[in-house]
Amino acid sequence: MRRTFRSAAFPLHRHSLPQLVVDAGLVALAYFLAFWLRFDGDLSAHGRYERLLDATIPWVVLGTVLILALSRVYQRRWRYFSQRDVWHLLRAVVIDAVAVVAIIAIAHPVRQWISRPDHTVAVGLPASVAVLFPALALALLVAARLSARAVNERKLPRLRPRPDGRTVLIVGAGAGGRLVCEELVRNADLGLSPIGFVDDDPLKQRLRFAGVRVRGTTLDLARVLDDAAPDEVIIAIPSAPGQLRMRVVTACRDRGIPVRTLPTVFELLAGSVNVARAVREVRVEDVLGREPVNMRPEQAGRYLHGAVVAVTGAGGSVGSELCRQIARSAPAGLILIDHAEDNLFGIMRELEEDRHVPRSMLVPVLADCKEEERMREVLIEHLPAIVFHAAAYKHVGLMESNPVEAIRNNAIGTRVVAKVAGELGLGGFVLVSTDKAVMPATVMGASKALAECAIDAAQRRFPATRYMAVRFGNVLGSSGSVMPIFRRQIAAGGPVTVTHPDMTRYFMTIPEAVALVIRAGEIGEGGEMFVLDMGEPVSIMELARNMIELSGLEPGRDIPIEVIGARPGEKIHEELFNPFEHRTPTGTDKIWLAQRDAMDIERVEAIFDEILLLVLEGDATGLAEKVAQLTELRVNAPVVAESS
Repeated sequence: MRRTFRSAAFPLHRHSLPQLVVDAGLVALAYFLAFWLRFDGDLSAHGRYERLLDATIPWVVLGTVLILALSRVYQRRWRYFSQRDVWHLLRAVVIDAVAVVAIIAIAHPVRQWISRPDHTVAVGLPASVAVLFPALALALLVAARLSARAVNERKLPRLRPRPDGRTVLIVGAGAGGRLVCEELVRNADLGLSPIGFVDDDPLKQRLRFAGVRVRGTTLDLARVLDDAAPDEVIIAIPSAPGQLRMRVVTACRDRGIPVRTLPTVFELLAGSVNVARAVREVRVEDVLGREPVNMRPEQAGRYLHGAVVAVTGAGGSVGSELCRQIARSAPAGLILIDHAEDNLFGIMRELEEDRHVPRSMLVPVLADCKEEERMREVLIEHLPAIVFHAAAYKHVGLMESNPVEAIRNNAIGTRVVAKVAGELGLGGFVLVSTDKAVMPATVMGASKALAECAIDAAQRRFPATRYMAVRFGNVLGSSGSVMPIFRRQIAAGGPVTVTHPDMTRYFMTIPEAVALVIRAGEIGEGGEMFVLDMGEPVSIMELARNMIELSGLEPGRDIPIEVIGARPGEKIHEELFNPFEHRTPTGTDKIWLAQRDAMDIERVEAIFDEILLLVLEGDATGLAEKVAQLTELRVNAPVVAESS
């Protein structure tokens, strides 16, 4: 077992002891050189200062090493010395210099020891020495660490491309790119040899990292690819914008060069990975042209730590990701509610076996949100602090054929769970909504608009519970979304079917959307309709072309694209805000507030009761009329003043 000398204020590891000894010698040398330079190498001619040096050098060395340790400069090996460590050293040396001057100036025993018998004024530290000492100490300390790092980097194997290996061009010479390069050099068995970097930073041009040269910028990529002729390209900028990725992919595709990329922060957080082996193929979501949401899931859900949390629809696309991210926050209990046995079993098995979530934290519950007594029984038993309601039918075409069930599950089910949560006085309720609820033109959209109305009404009836809804567009990779459909069509040889050449949709990855949903549950005070900023809408026709091209095929030649016409009620362009809502900032990045006035609560409840009766009777025609009435009631609600 590794031994460590450690306390809260003075951390010192076993591997730090040699560093500490070297630093002590360097500090002593710097202190001596400061006096030696000040007096032109003739200290003997200035006896008082020679005695001052002899008397103070042990204390200066001891004090400096102590300050360096307290500044935590020994918590990192010299081979990993970086620019940030220079600032830590600078701060420690400056503090040390001030302390040395102050102590020598006021330390009476030292003054008395070096004072002359005639009681002349004791010698103080010369100003030039006070300046030279920290400068020399910093230079020597930094030089030692840089030397150690240089020696370590020289230990890297020489770049000798294997005859049967492949050459790699790395896009990005930052920390990620250099790490990939070093991993590839160390792990020659991978058969990948880096032959150059491409980076847009002008200060890095023509520099070498781990022996590999920066050949140019991404604007010069075509020239670099022609000159270097790599076998493949790795994008080593996990946070690279979609435009840059698309530029790289396009240039490589024209030359038949495969492209891979480092995983995103969400993929890295999913588990421990080896960087060299975590490089994956570029996916279409990498080149959508939208900025990724930089929100760490564990930070978004800190308020859930130690709380009991319930998720309905826990086995669905969004619900399962909610469970994954909430589990990282270490809640006291996670209640997984789903009426589909296979889905519930799947997420339970993943959390337990793949993500090692303690079994004691998880409570799987087979239940239907439409059954009020069952939901009351479940919530009374566990009394969660907050409920994330993700249970919903979402396939637009299927809901058009089953309008009664769409309203029963999406609207009535939401009303039931919200009512029970309010009656029990639970702390919070978050509805996962959709942009299709904005001016709905389909049954699915209308059912989610009704769910939003149910949340509004519940907030008025149960003010002790915070009710919130979070609205966003399509999530990449969810079941029923366009991308899995396109993938299947491409795999089958086409055609790829697009309903309208001008159709656009908003897109966001599931982990991004869920992190923002969890964050909204913290900032909401009750009654809010939050809207996620999903960037610019994406052309579905362009998405189809990109997916075909990323499969190594040519749109129109290898895989035809067929326009089949919009389905009934399908919008060409989706919206995120109703005409009677105003976009208002929340102070949280990527989350907006759809500000609107409250509706007539009594009228809403009366229409909902009538809708419930029509659902029980299976009257689809009457149901459509009542849904239209409630939608009209929303539209005609008084418009609130727009916030700045």
